[in-house]
Amino acid sequence: MANIALIGYGKMGHAVEKAALARGHKIVAIIDPQCEKACDKIDSSTIGAADVCIDFSHPSVIIDNITKVAALKKNIVIGTTGWYDQMAEVESIVNGSNIGSIWSGNFSIGVNAFFRIVESAASIFNYITDYDVSVHEVHHKDKADSPSGTASMIGNLILKNMKKKTKIITHVEGKIAPNELAITSSRVGSVPGIHSVMFDSLADTIEIKHTARTREGFALGAVLAAEFIIGKKGFYSIEDLMNNLIQD
Repeated sequence: MANIALIGYGKMGHAVEKAALARGHKIVAIIDPQCEKACDKIDSSTIGAADVCIDFSHPSVIIDNITKVAALKKNIVIGTTGWYDQMAEVESIVNGSNIGSIWSGNFSIGVNAFFRIVESAASIFNYITDYDVSVHEVHHKDKADSPSGTASMIGNLILKNMKKKTKIITHVEGKIAPNELAITSSRVGSVPGIHSVMFDSLADTIEIKHTARTREGFALGAVLAAEFIIGKKGFYSIEDLMNNLIQD
């Protein structure tokens, strides 16, 4: 059993709490300035008893949150998205403080299996040049970032494995260049998340799609990540967790 501090108590925070309790863990602190039932700051009085923190807050506060958590020598799971342009700074904070962290744009185990399928498909179509490729994602109307962290991760996998694609574009206006990979987004209603990758030629279309039905899959993955990072030091990603799960 682990003592867990939740940072951010929106829809994902609630789902993580439920998943953690179901696996026998204890929630020792909830940090969210926007929630009357939660604490409003990160300090020794709130997260001092925690073995690990799980952050699903907002990209605008992620650096401040990690800095405070690291100063208290607590390991952290970073589920918040939209901060990846500050990756080097976050890694420096983690390594400089000698704590452990694990991050992902999407902690769903199903999505991360999907990533590996997409990576394999992209490596195949790298050699079959008649096919073009695109990425589209759909999320609920309140999602803070666009494109989603998951879509960005998919895009980077494609760029890594298809030599003809060297640039991601997220706003399509008219024609796109052959080297450009279009990642488009839709926001509507309460959709937890849909991500699709389309490989298209004159002859046919092959589409790979992941549809999340609830947030429980994301929440469970975040709790598994918390179990994984306890006792570790260094800057980890979901790939490390997936390798650990597959080896088991």
